[in-house]
Amino acid sequence: MNYEPRPVQSIILYSRCIYKLKQKEMYNMYRESSGGGRFDGPPREMHKVTCAECGKETEVPFKPDGSRPVYCKDCYQKHRPKRF
Repeated sequence: MNYEPRPVQSIILYSRCIYKLKQKEMYNMYRESSGGGRFDGPPREMHKVTCAECGKETEVPFKPDGSRPVYCKDCYQKHRPKRF
């Protein structure tokens, strides 16, 4: 027998049908069971920084080294590289 893994979306849809749960309820159950939405352990450590453009205080999931500017979520959207 040839085993092919099913796409995650089909597994979620199947689970919803079986348990008759709303999408939001399923998502919350997934986040709680997987350590905050990550597969490899506890939630990330967040670091407080000041946005290089607007000066707003924000948190990022990495420790900035000072070699590049760090932006808040809103400013990052303006500076994000274009996808093709």
